[in-house]
Amino acid sequence: MRQLMADARVDAAIFPQTDPHQSEYLASHWQVRRFLSGFTGSAGTLVLTANAALLWTDSRYFLQAADQLEGTGIILMKEGLPDTPSIEDYLLATLPADSRVGVDGMLFSVDAIRRLETALAAKGITVDVNFAPIDSIWTDRPALPAAPAIVHDVKYAGVSAADKIKAVTDAATAAGADAILISPLDEIAWTLNLRSRDVTYNPVMTAFLFLSPTAGNTLFTNPVKITPEVADHLAEANVKVAPYDTIASFLAALPSTLKVHISTAQTASTLSSILGDRALEGTSAVATLKGCKNDSQIEGIRAAMTRDGVALVGAFMEIERRAAEGHLSEIDVANILRDHRSRQPLFYDESFGTIAGWGPHGAIVHYEADENTNALIDGNNLLLIDSGAQYLDGTTDITRTIAVGTPTERQRRDFTLVMKGHIALATAIFPRGTHGLQLDALARQFLWKDGLTYLHGTGHGVGHFLNVHEGPQRISLLYVPAPLTPGMVTSNEPGIYRAGKWGIRCENLTLVVPIMSTEMGDFYGFETLTLFPFDRNLFDLSIMTDEEIIWVNEYHKKVRELLTPALESADARRWLEEKTAPLLRD
Repeated sequence: MRQLMADARVDAAIFPQTDPHQSEYLASHWQVRRFLSGFTGSAGTLVLTANAALLWTDSRYFLQAADQLEGTGIILMKEGLPDTPSIEDYLLATLPADSRVGVDGMLFSVDAIRRLETALAAKGITVDVNFAPIDSIWTDRPALPAAPAIVHDVKYAGVSAADKIKAVTDAATAAGADAILISPLDEIAWTLNLRSRDVTYNPVMTAFLFLSPTAGNTLFTNPVKITPEVADHLAEANVKVAPYDTIASFLAALPSTLKVHISTAQTASTLSSILGDRALEGTSAVATLKGCKNDSQIEGIRAAMTRDGVALVGAFMEIERRAAEGHLSEIDVANILRDHRSRQPLFYDESFGTIAGWGPHGAIVHYEADENTNALIDGNNLLLIDSGAQYLDGTTDITRTIAVGTPTERQRRDFTLVMKGHIALATAIFPRGTHGLQLDALARQFLWKDGLTYLHGTGHGVGHFLNVHEGPQRISLLYVPAPLTPGMVTSNEPGIYRAGKWGIRCENLTLVVPIMSTEMGDFYGFETLTLFPFDRNLFDLSIMTDEEIIWVNEYHKKVRELLTPALESADARRWLEEKTAPLLRD
C-alpha cells in the first residue's frame, strides 16, 4: 500500500470502516480496513503515512484493538481521550505543508470530506478523493453480495412500499427537490419493505435507491438478487431495477434542471460530485419516518419480546446448569442462545454476534469469543451476556450480567450503581423536543458519585427487523440533533468495566410513549419492552431507595405475568417464579 501511495504521490492515506452507504456493519467486500490492519472491530479508522501506521477506535474496542494490533507495528489511538489527537490534528502535526492525503470518495460522506478538507487546508494539505487502489493488493477480495432479496410482509411492516415511497418523496418535495437519492441500506430496506442477508446479522441488501415522481423510481442492485416475487413486489410499487454499478452513470445523465435531495451525512462524496449543482443538500428524509414505529410494528415488537423472553428462559436455565457442572465456555453460551432462539416462530437470525464475556472478558465492551480467546466459565465471577435476535416482526437486544458462584461486595455495589442509573433513565419523564444528551446523565449520575464512568453511549435506536443500531436518536454524551419522539425504540444500557477483572452492563429496549399533556406542553417517557429478569443475587439493597426496589419488583412481576403463559414446561415456570421473586429488605 505504501508503494501505491508513493506511485500516486499520496503522503498519507485514510481507510475508514465503512462502505459507499456509510454503514456501521459491512459486507465482507468492504472490509478494507480489516484486511489491512487485522483489527476486527466494527468501528475504527486506519491511517498510513510513509513512516507510520495508526488506528483510531473508540472505548468499546480499546482492549480488543490493543490485543489484535500487538506486534503489527500499528499504533492504537484511543478516541475520546483528552490526549488523543483527532486524525486531522495528527496529519496537520505530521505532514509537511502542501502534502496530499488520499481517500476513496465512495467511502467518505459529503460532510466527512468537507470536514477533512477544511481542517487540512490550514496547512495547505489537499485531499485526493480518487485514491482507491485496494484491488491491486487484495487479490482475493470477496465479490459484492448476491443473496436474494425477500419481501417483508406488510402485515409486519404496517405500511406498503408504495405508501412509504410517497411519504419519502413528499418529504423531498417539501424540501424543494424533484427526486431523492437514498444510500443507507436500512433506509432502502425500510422504504421498499425488502430484506436480505448481504450483511451479517443486519437484514439489508446492497443497493442505492432513486425516487422521483417525475423521473421514476429505480433500485440499483445486483440483478441476481431479484427473485420473481421481489420483481412483482417492486413492479407493484412502480420501481425499476438497474445494475448496482450503474448508479454513477445514471446520476451523470440526469437533466441539469432536476434537483436531487441527498443527505450530506450519508451520501458518498463521489456521488455528490457527480450530481454537482443538481444536488439539493439536507438531512435524511427517511430516518425519522423509519425510526418512529407504527402500530403494527409496535405490536410485532411486543410479540417478538415475549418469544425472545421465552427463548432466554430456556437458554439461561441451560447456561446455569452447565456452569454448575463445569462444562461451559463463552462460545457455548453463544451457541445455547442461538439454539433456543432459533426454535421460536418467525426467527430469522441473530441481530449481532453474541457477547459472552466471562470475568476479565466482560470488561471488553464488544468482546466476541473465538477459538483463541474462548474461556471456560469456572469459579466465582461475573458473566456478561449481550445478545439479540432478528424476528420477522421485531428486533431484540438485551444485556444481562449474572453472578456465577458467589459475587463480591464490590461486584454487587458496581451492579447496583449501574441498575440505579438504568432505573433512573427508565422512569424519566421529559418534555417534547428533548434530546438524548439531555437525559444521558440520569444513567451515569450514581457511577459518577462513586468516581466511576463508562465511555460508550447509554442508548441507541433499534430497527424493526432491521439494523440493531439505527438513528436518528441516540442517548449519549454527544449531541445528536434528533429529539426523542413517540414510536422510537431505544436501548437503555449503562455499564461499568474494570479492566482485567469484570464488566457489567444492564440493557433493556424501551419505547418512547406519550405520558401527559399539560399547560406546559406534551411530556413523554419510556415503556420497557424487554422481558427477562435481572440477577437478584447482584442487588445491594442497602444503597437502593424504596422506589428503586419497587421498580425492580414491578418489572419482574410484568416479566413473570407475560412470560409464564408462554412457557411450556413446569420447570421453566418454576425457574421464572424464583428469578422474579420480590426483592425484600432484611
